[in-house]
Amino acid sequence: MRLDVLYGAQQLGSGDVQGRVVAVIDVLRASTTIAVALANGARTVIPLESPEDVVTRSKQFERAGVLLAGERRMLKMDGFDLGNSPAEHTRETVEGKTVLLTTTNGTHALLGVQGARDVVVASYVNMSAVSAMLRAALRGGADVTIVCAGQDRQFALEDAACAGRYVYQITKRLQQTELNDAALAASLIDRKYGDNLMRLFSTAAHGRALAAAGFEGDLAACAAVDSYPVIPIFQDRQITKLGPERER
Repeated sequence: MRLDVLYGAQQLGSGDVQGRVVAVIDVLRASTTIAVALANGARTVIPLESPEDVVTRSKQFERAGVLLAGERRMLKMDGFDLGNSPAEHTRETVEGKTVLLTTTNGTHALLGVQGARDVVVASYVNMSAVSAMLRAALRGGADVTIVCAGQDRQFALEDAACAGRYVYQITKRLQQTELNDAALAASLIDRKYGDNLMRLFSTAAHGRALAAAGFEGDLAACAAVDSYPVIPIFQDRQITKLGPERER
């Protein structure tokens, strides 16, 4: 059994995800926002490459049933209903709605994992729920890949630290799991910061940028471990919550 971590969707080769269970991490903020939206009753989240794709896709829906969401340079686009802030995706706003989402890093990474057996969206806010799913997959003999979305095609400290926490949760007491060097490095980063996620975010370049842009509240929301215990499954070009109504 193998557990590999990749830093950036640009590293993906077909062998990295083919037939595997894949977790995509974009802690600040797409992974967190997706978990929050689904936990608050969004019908589905559809990741799209560009703002133009969002507008085009929205024409296939009744306007009252769809929300245009996403960011470029951290900010909501003109004419969109929502940005990429988890604070905006409240139950009052998203319940029963289809959310069309485009972000700089997270949705690009999700759209890059073609051919995986299962794809799950992972973050700190759904750590235990997603870890249990990935651990069960590994114990069942599946190889697992964790893809860190990164920031502008570069390494992102917060995604690596989150991946390291998942590596620890998934592999404890599973002695035969092989880890690649990136998984070992992620584990070391997680150990350095431990539970002090606000220190992690204040050290990471993207965390500092979000704070400077006025999104300090988002950092606290993204650091709230297990606050939204949902398992977002990306299948058939849409992300829905795993549960009684959506079995694997």
